[in-house]
Amino acid sequence: MDYSRLTVCLLAALVLVLVLAVEFRRRRMNAASLPRLQLLAGLDLLAPAATPAAAIFFAGRLYPEAVASGVVSLRSPMLLSMLLCIVFLPVFWAEGKKQIQFQRPTGLLFAEWLFFLGAGALLSAFLMQSALSQWRPPSVIAGAALLLVSLLIITRIVPPFTRKYEGLRILDRVAEEDQFAQPEYTPPTPECPHPELWHMLDSQTTEVEVLDFLRSLVITTKPGLIVETGTFLGHGTLKLAEGARENGFGRVITIEFDSDIRDRALIRFESSGLSPWIESRLESSLDTVIEGTIDLLYSDSHLANREAEIRRLLPQLDPRGLLVIHDASSHFKVVREAALRLEAEGLISTVLLSTPRGVVIAQRREGRA
Repeated sequence: MDYSRLTVCLLAALVLVLVLAVEFRRRRMNAASLPRLQLLAGLDLLAPAATPAAAIFFAGRLYPEAVASGVVSLRSPMLLSMLLCIVFLPVFWAEGKKQIQFQRPTGLLFAEWLFFLGAGALLSAFLMQSALSQWRPPSVIAGAALLLVSLLIITRIVPPFTRKYEGLRILDRVAEEDQFAQPEYTPPTPECPHPELWHMLDSQTTEVEVLDFLRSLVITTKPGLIVETGTFLGHGTLKLAEGARENGFGRVITIEFDSDIRDRALIRFESSGLSPWIESRLESSLDTVIEGTIDLLYSDSHLANREAEIRRLLPQLDPRGLLVIHDASSHFKVVREAALRLEAEGLISTVLLSTPRGVVIAQRREGRA
């Protein structure tokens, strides 16, 4: 028995298991989540784990070859394979992070890994064919087959992912996986150069710290009528309702135009026990009719609708009340510019909070004491 090869295989297997454990921890997975794990989702887990394991395996195979000859041949397929694994490991790890942040479809990481294997096999075969007798048709066929399978998976999963509204993509993923707080992924902006200091549940839900701020704002200002545009999964609604419950009075009217998303939010409301404080509406913020004076208006709907909905509802906002506008960082120029335009017209006075996605705190100028 070749004990050195067995040792290398065992070491590679150990690395595979250890990195898989880290990946499970990174994705907040446990044994209970395995039965509902889809095939492609499971294969996505293997790419970041199999790559360092393969690097260990190739290094183990290269070592006796180098000892026997006294040199390491630059044309050695083992050296090439090991270096490729080392170079691409950070790439696969970063892609896995983007997948957790809902920026990549399920299965894409595995498809990219297959592409990497296929390209590596073809490159290895090319470097070894210094003479016609050394040409390895099986390696070429295997490499080409891996590339083909990779491209087929990519063409199957990427177009539907890119065509689908981001909120619905998140809804699909949330149906399969539990949400958890992770570092904010929004790119840095001049007003918020370190967004990773904040946390998010997904790329559409308000930052975790801003959600807590909304609850505190309700408890501090004691609004009677709170209007939220853009319910999405209901995390913001629940924080507003928690504040109303803490006060012992008030109600939240939340508006969502997509029925599938609203249905998911309603389930969350029922399980939270906060439904008595919440009125959920399935309609556009540009059509909804609000009776009475609004004490707190939280604008968090479709970006293109923000200015129109604010202009529509602003006359109903109590001059002592607050207008809170989310997604008002320089990364989302359309909302930020709308807020500044409303201020320039003398309709509101604004304070721009330096959060990753940006928050505007404003009041009406007209009628303010």
